[in-house]
Amino acid sequence: MKKILSASFLLIFFSQTSFSQQWGGKFEQLGNTLPSPNSYRTGSGAPGVNYWQQRADYNIEVEINDNTQVLTGNETITYYNQSPDQLRYLWVQLDQNVRAKGNLNDQTGNSAIQDSVPAKFFESQLGELDYDGGYKITKVADSQGKALPHTINRTMMRIDLPKPLDPGQQVSFTIEWSYNMYDRMQISGRGGYEYFPEDGNYAYTCTQWFPRMAVYDDYEGWQNKQFIGRGEFALVFGNYEVEITVPADHIVAATGELQNAKQVLSKTQIERFEKARKTFDAPVFIVTQQEAEKNEKSRSKKKSTWKFKATNVRDFAFTSSRKYIWDAQAVKLPTTTPLAMSFYPKEGNPLWADESTKAIKNTLEVYSARTFDYPYPVAISVHAANQGMEYPMICFNYGRPRNGKVTRRLVDGMVSVIVHEVGHNYFPMIVNSDERQWTWMDEGLNTFLERETKLERYPDLNHLWGSPKGMLPYMKMEKSKIRPIMTNSEQVKQFGYNAYGKPSAALTLLRETVMGPELFDKAFKEYATRWMFKHPKPADFFRTMEDASGMDLDWFWRGWFYTVDHVDVALDEVKWFKMRKETPDVENKGKNVQQGDLSSSTAKGEKASDFGAGPEPFSLTDTEARYYGEFKNRVNDKAIAAKFDDKNFYQLKFKNEGGLVSPLIIEFTFTDGSKQLEHIPAEIWRYNEKEVTKVFAFEKQVSNIMLDPNEKTADTNPEDNVFPRQMVKSRFDEFKSK
Repeated sequence: MKKILSASFLLIFFSQTSFSQQWGGKFEQLGNTLPSPNSYRTGSGAPGVNYWQQRADYNIEVEINDNTQVLTGNETITYYNQSPDQLRYLWVQLDQNVRAKGNLNDQTGNSAIQDSVPAKFFESQLGELDYDGGYKITKVADSQGKALPHTINRTMMRIDLPKPLDPGQQVSFTIEWSYNMYDRMQISGRGGYEYFPEDGNYAYTCTQWFPRMAVYDDYEGWQNKQFIGRGEFALVFGNYEVEITVPADHIVAATGELQNAKQVLSKTQIERFEKARKTFDAPVFIVTQQEAEKNEKSRSKKKSTWKFKATNVRDFAFTSSRKYIWDAQAVKLPTTTPLAMSFYPKEGNPLWADESTKAIKNTLEVYSARTFDYPYPVAISVHAANQGMEYPMICFNYGRPRNGKVTRRLVDGMVSVIVHEVGHNYFPMIVNSDERQWTWMDEGLNTFLERETKLERYPDLNHLWGSPKGMLPYMKMEKSKIRPIMTNSEQVKQFGYNAYGKPSAALTLLRETVMGPELFDKAFKEYATRWMFKHPKPADFFRTMEDASGMDLDWFWRGWFYTVDHVDVALDEVKWFKMRKETPDVENKGKNVQQGDLSSSTAKGEKASDFGAGPEPFSLTDTEARYYGEFKNRVNDKAIAAKFDDKNFYQLKFKNEGGLVSPLIIEFTFTDGSKQLEHIPAEIWRYNEKEVTKVFAFEKQVSNIMLDPNEKTADTNPEDNVFPRQMVKSRFDEFKSK
């Protein structure tokens, strides 16, 4: 009997599984779409009992030649194999090779000639810049100085080990290199330099400046996907000790803490720096504008070496210039007290002195409240023209007044980029997702928190970007021009909308409409704290958000992240009903005799366009015995009828025109001018994904109805969201004025 039952069960199971796979409904569980849970990554979205990750420590010496703009460096990398696997070779990222001759981006990038093309863009589009880019690798050797066999494959380098690296072992090796830094005005990139012809100075922003270890993990082994230029970085945590040699009149800012302040700062600067550590209300100037302007006229022939140390970071970046103004302010968080610092040339003022360090402080406070207290000792914002890029503890940001003029738009852009780039310390610098594969996991989450920070600390700035309403132009696009969020970075179309705006809008909808702020905030914080200093994947985020909230969100991830469906729900039909006034007729065996008939003038089958025809009548009859089944007790039919006597019933039919299932937010306006909002979860579509109806009962009469009145669901066609239909134009005008 047990065998028969087991066989029957398997038959039913496989039949159901097959049906589920064939059906592919919008409320179907993601199932095999996500990787199977294991001892490394659990079904709850948390790291498993056997979770592991690699580590790489760096000792680096680097020097910038201010005359030739050549960066020269040598590094010793100590790589720790904390995986259960034996490794016979290692992969190192050579991201500067993205600008080497014959690079993959130039070879595969689409190009076309237009009638009129600015010369600057035409030259770079053809890859004909007079620039010798890429690393010049001069040495790869083991700890004894013996050359190691290595193979360079564009932006990746394979190093063959003399013997396999077993689990629990470590290996040290040395790389020496140099490369020509590039003018960011001519060559678009995350690092390089800006030249100031007025005073003949340079501001160096050094990023992806050293060969870095690729990630080896439980998910895909080596992440050695080529760097083409868009998909950013997959990196390993480790400790850094870095010595940076520059002209003695330069000011340097970097990832980590300065170790030799007495050797590179004046006594006055050290005193100001120590004061800043204890000052919470306003920035302290360590280098004033007057001092910076004086310094930019100097040309020291001496050199200084700045020493920095950083613990448990995934990368290292720095900046150097004699032009920098430097201010700093302490930020008091519940468990940490980081120092917010800004470095900027005079060209950034008066804006930067007023806004930069304040924006860092606001970011650390809001992000920490939503995730975890900022664990690093410093957070730095550096002014760099046309730039917005992030690294551990330091970021580079645009926002430059023209002729000293500061506009509202400039403040909005500058504050937004600083909040965004400082916010990247949380995602992906600490919650260390794979940017090379999934841009949305850091950019989308970070854009969401950027907007939340602006809403809380900058209520007068623009909050449209990253909101559901802000995504309407994108969601309306022809489907061939867009791709799902779950698309690799290098294949994404409409990159800003896809990887930044749409994920942020999705999370905003999830927080404000689907889950509610309390549940969402707890789940989001759980994800952040679970994956601090670890390597999460998309499934870890999806599963944690469900696990920590107690909500089944597979329908949401499926629709918003795996498809290009959009929200377009039509309020297709509205019917108004009222009960007839009735008395039972005993002789007619329960049939009802009508006392009054509220008839509708709307022709049969014709949809009413307003409430002018009045309500349609309906009857509540006595419940027949057959409806009670085995129950002996009965409901009071007359009491039920009395309960609904004189109430107004409104039957609403909704059609899903866009394909993306959505919660329904319905605003009823009554004849006395009062309003009432009804929130219907998206699960209303679970039985019919195309069309649903819902009845609402009110004491008052309704004058008009509007779906998604505050534009929270990204509905692309508000014209079919209102009833009566003639109110469309007036409501459009009202919302446009807002």
